[in-house]
Amino acid sequence: MHVDALLAPLPAPVEVTAADVSAEVNEASLVVVLDDDPTGTQSVAHLPVLTRWEREDLDGAIATGAPAVYVLTNTRSLDEETAARRGREVVAAALAAARSVGRHVTFVSRGDSTLRGHFPLETDVLAAEIVAHGGREPALTLLVPAFPDAGRITVDAVHYWVVDGEATPVGETAFAEDATFGFSSSDLRDWVEEKTAGRILAADVAALTIDVIRSGALAVEEFLRALTPGTVVAVDVVEETDMRVVALAVHRLRDRDVLLRVGPPYVRAHIGQAIAEPVRAADIPFAHDRGGLIVVGSHVPLTTAQLDELRRARPETATIELDVRSLIDDRRDAHLDAQASAVARALADGSVVVHTTRELVTGADGEESLDIARRVSGGVVELVRRVLAIAPPRFVIAKGGITSSDVASEALEIRRATVLGPLLPGIVSLWQPETGPAVGIPYVVFAGNVGDTDSLAKVVATLADAR
Repeated sequence: MHVDALLAPLPAPVEVTAADVSAEVNEASLVVVLDDDPTGTQSVAHLPVLTRWEREDLDGAIATGAPAVYVLTNTRSLDEETAARRGREVVAAALAAARSVGRHVTFVSRGDSTLRGHFPLETDVLAAEIVAHGGREPALTLLVPAFPDAGRITVDAVHYWVVDGEATPVGETAFAEDATFGFSSSDLRDWVEEKTAGRILAADVAALTIDVIRSGALAVEEFLRALTPGTVVAVDVVEETDMRVVALAVHRLRDRDVLLRVGPPYVRAHIGQAIAEPVRAADIPFAHDRGGLIVVGSHVPLTTAQLDELRRARPETATIELDVRSLIDDRRDAHLDAQASAVARALADGSVVVHTTRELVTGADGEESLDIARRVSGGVVELVRRVLAIAPPRFVIAKGGITSSDVASEALEIRRATVLGPLLPGIVSLWQPETGPAVGIPYVVFAGNVGDTDSLAKVVATLADAR
């Protein structure tokens, strides 16, 4: 269906500014975002992001006075048991740190805008741990997966992927065929029933539709107040103001705590942050004069197209390939040694693309596929670590969610960073590392499935040509 036909019958958006939402935010409130990969930061600016969650890490982040703190759990690359354990650890540390300075936490489980990830596991863990640590049980769980900047919208509870004007139900896209987190439903009510294996029936999921949202915040507040405690709510979103209206209503539910499972931009709307302008090259600090390192782990077709366009636009950019099969057998160390040396040499002359072979190697089941993905990602991490020791690059771009998480926390050893803002409007995040060997090396988190064909080339040009 063409997106214009989908949207034509809808009422006009409500005029709500970021300042309107900010005025409703309680100064004592704190949003703690458990980000299942670092691409969740692409829609915000000037917020702290942590790759560790010991008490001292949370204390330091909260001390900045920021309205929200991102904690990179990287759970989309983990098995259920490990993902659940990380969730429990973050809740315990965050509640202790926030309570010590008199702040009240709203927890956000940041998931994928194409519905992949550990749901309902992560929201179940958060709800249980909040109660276990003396908090109120969340009255509602809101599902807000929409990401309008990247063409993901929800209308009448059906989640769509919009490309070139065509709106495709997400259950009919390649994302639904994910080896680990696959699904068949596009209607979020059916998706909840599918993902909970019938524990929550589609009929029991409330649909907060555009007609209610565009009747204003009071209508949304009344809708939410009328729901039975424990209800899961599927939230429609077509544009930023829709999220702001929902955020206003949620802030006014002061006697009812909510749990949020969201795509990247809702946090921005919730804290009343305006859509940030892209960071200018002149405002980016650089510590080294070599070329930049572009690390690509994503296999989605858009990433492949972006790589092709980067090579066309900047033919002088070297490409070093990591062979996936060599990374998962006994050739691993020798292969990494050879390729790390090749990358270091090439950085002396300009920027270098490192990517795995385009062959997608999967296992017999979801768990085995995850294990292979972790081993391949571990090889990429080791390569970047070796290159960093030999020839620190001018900048690092990581393409793909799992890749960008592992490169940040393990290869670059970033424990704490500040999100400076987007490099492209709303979809590519620039971090300033605050700790570890990567201080002074701008780090770019670039999701695999966002942007246009020329987006990667634009980001490389901004960083490589800045002087």
